[in-house]
Amino acid sequence: MSRSSMTGNGHHGIPEATVNRLPVYLRALYALADRGIATVSSEELAAAAGVNSAKLRKDLSHLGSYGTRGVGYDVEYLVYQVSRELGLTQDWPVIIVGAGNLGHALANYGGFASRGFRVEAIFDSDPLTVGTRIASQVVRHADEIESVIARHGVSIAVIATPAAAAQGVCDRLVAAGVTGILNFAPVVLNVPSGVDVRKVDLSIELQILAFHAQRRAVVRVARNGERDVAGRSLADRDWEQRRAKRRGGGEPADVGDMPMEGGTGMSTQAVAT
Repeated sequence: MSRSSMTGNGHHGIPEATVNRLPVYLRALYALADRGIATVSSEELAAAAGVNSAKLRKDLSHLGSYGTRGVGYDVEYLVYQVSRELGLTQDWPVIIVGAGNLGHALANYGGFASRGFRVEAIFDSDPLTVGTRIASQVVRHADEIESVIARHGVSIAVIATPAAAAQGVCDRLVAAGVTGILNFAPVVLNVPSGVDVRKVDLSIELQILAFHAQRRAVVRVARNGERDVAGRSLADRDWEQRRAKRRGGGEPADVGDMPMEGGTGMSTQAVAT
């Protein structure tokens, strides 16, 4: 069962999957508006968002938007509807904890202001970083986190700290009243009920891309039927070479070390790491 959402205008019953797609629709709508397009069909908008048109129409029906038959959706009005449902018609103060390379880049990102957010403050505990300026903000000491949250009514925070510090920072944010956290630290945060965490793990995303890139290469090799002089597939040859290297010698791998037909060709150790 999907978790339902209560929106800013009091409507219940929007599935979580729909909520997760609304920002994608909004991004596509902004792109259409930038190109001066006034109306868009469900098929065109769905293609721009990467979903099928039936799913898009059902999602937008939760907002009370059904478009006009033969005309489509009014882009400007649909931007307003989606923005309102996401709570972006108000200005949200956001704080960033961690002024390293990533925090620095986030603080410099110019897209926040045009999407309903403003960076209220950025914090760090490094004495060499505190007091420096990033974009329009002077980096504050982490000791000020609670007072800034209380003073500006902050409910959304970004964690861009090292993994070891992330949970402690998270606990402080939650205790101070933050209910939404965007986590860039490579660690899973434990939060109480009523606090939403969105995790952004760049290494995982890269690993997923590597998986798909590898599979495309395997398909290409299989299609071409590439084999070495001994008649082995390139994947099998690569497995043997990796196995021999781990053993510290040049002996060939045992039959039991070879991947079974249809297997991944990866060792348990490789999967675990």
